[in-house]
Amino acid sequence: MRIQLDFGAVLAEWPLLLTGIGWTLALTAAAVLVGTALGIACAWVRARGFGAELAPRWLQAVVGGYVELIRNTPFIVQLFFIFFGLPAAGFKLSAETASFIAMVINLGAYATEIIRAGLEATPKGQIEAAVSLALTRLQTFTRVVLPPALKKIWPSLVSQIVIVMLGSSVCGQISTQELSYAADLIQSNNFRSFEAFIVVGALYLLLSFAVRHLLNWAGATFLFGRR
Repeated sequence: MRIQLDFGAVLAEWPLLLTGIGWTLALTAAAVLVGTALGIACAWVRARGFGAELAPRWLQAVVGGYVELIRNTPFIVQLFFIFFGLPAAGFKLSAETASFIAMVINLGAYATEIIRAGLEATPKGQIEAAVSLALTRLQTFTRVVLPPALKKIWPSLVSQIVIVMLGSSVCGQISTQELSYAADLIQSNNFRSFEAFIVVGALYLLLSFAVRHLLNWAGATFLFGRR
């Protein structure tokens, strides 16, 4: 049996593909900004010597439970709980909003542990030097501890961001108009499933390379001062 491939039928649907790429990148960018901030805040609560002694025990317990819950359950279950479960409690969300919240919560949990590893690798001498200069705890954390910690863990954080971007393909299951949703529409229109998912797979690969290189460049240029 000879298979005749027709990629032209898929590429002819380029508006759907562009819309999918746009939504994938937009969701990823928004999730990165909010999820990384969430990860930094939670890492500060959990990291010994950098906030854990100041945070109430109940807050430490809540953050610890959140991290363990999210890191040990599938992303699709988290997404379905937010989109299908929360309406039962009176919180009805659009598919895009539910996808954004799920991606933020997922990235935040993984970023917490990645960033905490960087914080706890900070030499105690740096903290003591900051204290001797009469810096406040907040100044010590934001100016002395956090920048070198982010520099240490940046490659791991970038990899996790790429994983979250690829995980956004699950969001098509609730009709979020990202890239995998575009593939489903295209193959339902022309019955070219094989070609549609080859094209979309290649697009995800290109997006992964592009996002990784962009984040590495941004880190080296703006965060770590190397130009």
